Amino acid sequence: MPETRPPLEPAGRSLDEIAAAASARGGPPVDRWNPSHCGSSGMRIDREGRWFHEGKRIERDALVRLFASVLRREPDGRHVLVTPVEKLDIDVELAALRVTAMSHEGDGEARRIGFQLSDGGALIVGPAHPLRFVDGLPLVAVRHGIEASLERPVWYELAELALAADPPGVWSDGLFFSFPAS
Repeated sequence: MPETRPPLEPAGRSLDEIAAAASARGGPPVDRWNPSHCGSSGMRIDREGRWFHEGKRIERDALVRLFASVLRREPDGRHVLVTPVEKLDIDVELAALRVTAMSHEGDGEARRIGFQLSDGGALIVGPAHPLRFVDGLPLVAVRHGIEASLERPVWYELAELALAADPPGVWSDGLFFSFPAS
């Protein structure tokens, strides 16, 4: 089954338009599929968000987007690829996805921050997609327990916003996300 959903293109769109497009995009109902565990997929996602199968990098973006669409995180923390008939483990070093670009609108408590994701999706940081820090690195909740880490330029852009605030942190969609002390 080929990936038929093209990546969202947030350039030139407002955050409201990005949020609407992300909501309309949808995806497979992996949260409702509960097949038996079948073993390992032989796949892993490295710390930089690169996908591998049996040690060889998966180069086709559409294939990565397809696999990402059927990825979820189990309550015990394991990541799995799931379909209606099988569930396979996939090793994830840090986060399953990457934030590749950032945009923001407003200031202070009225600010909203949008992230473009490596799987072609997008989100607005806030109650549905909170930020958290692991070993000083920001991760954002995406869907079904999956998180995304920030590519270095995005992390620097977000840190610049955070360091302009006292205490250091960012507002987005009505929530304040404080940054850890260095």
